[in-house]
Amino acid sequence: MAVLQYPVTNEKAIGLIELKNTLLFVVAPSATKPEIKKEVETLFDVKVASVNTLITPTGLKRAFVKLKEGYKADDVAAKLKIV
Repeated sequence: MAVLQYPVTNEKAIGLIELKNTLLFVVAPSATKPEIKKEVETLFDVKVASVNTLITPTGLKRAFVKLKEGYKADDVAAKLKIV
């Protein structure tokens, strides 16, 4: 089962990429923070500083993935063709 489902590409998510070096993904409802961290690190070859999750009122689980210093969320967003 894939942990990451798709990246969020709304205006707030783009602002997080540019200002806070943070990526926003919709993840599987059963995904844990360590699983999310591991999958982001292996897929995009970056180091993750922290993962925060949120379950929306519609039932989607979102993960805010902050990257460590020296890694750019802009580069990952370019790979995903978000920016």
